[in-house]
Amino acid sequence: MALERQVRMKIAGKRDLEKDKEAQYWIEEVLGEKFPAGVLYEDALRDGLILCKLINKLEPGAVAKINTSGGQFKMMENINLFQQAIKKYGVPDLDVFQTVDLYEKKDIAQVTSTIFALGRACYKHPEFKGPFLGPKPADECKRNFTEEQLNAGQTIIGLQAGTNKGATQAGQNIGSGRKIILGK
Repeated sequence: MALERQVRMKIAGKRDLEKDKEAQYWIEEVLGEKFPAGVLYEDALRDGLILCKLINKLEPGAVAKINTSGGQFKMMENINLFQQAIKKYGVPDLDVFQTVDLYEKKDIAQVTSTIFALGRACYKHPEFKGPFLGPKPADECKRNFTEEQLNAGQTIIGLQAGTNKGATQAGQNIGSGRKIILGK
C-alpha cells in the first residue's frame, strides 16, 4: 500500500492548479459557455461532453455523435472519440492522455497537458482565429545552400568539435606514479 500511496502523491505533485484554471478559461472562451457552477474541473470534463464540444467547435464534425446519456461505457467512448479527433487535428500522440487518466481521475495533470497541446495545435490552423492557449510552436526555417557553399564548409574545422592543435599528454608525470609491488 505504501508504494501505491507514493505513486499517487507523485502524480498529484505534478498537478498545477493554475494551469487547470488557464485550460478551463480557454475552453470556456472557445465554447462561449461556462463550466457548471460548483463542479470541479476534472468532474466537468469526466464524461467527455465538454471535450467533444470543444473539438467540434475547433473542427466542425470531428465527433459525429456525442453520447449525452448512458452508462460508464458511453462516457468513456466520448473521451476516446475526443482523443481520436485531436490526433487528426494535429496533436502528437505522445501528448494525448489515456482514458483512465480522466475518467478515473488518475492523472489530471496529463489531461491538462493534452488540452495545452490542443491549444498549441490551433496555431497550425489558420481558420481558427483564437483565443489560443500556450506558446506558439516554432515554424520550420528551411535553408537552401548551393553546392559551392556546402563544399566550402567541408574545409573548415569546426571549433565546436574542439581541437588541441596536436598537443598530447605524452611525457606528463604529475605527482608520483603508480607503484605495483609484486610478491607480497
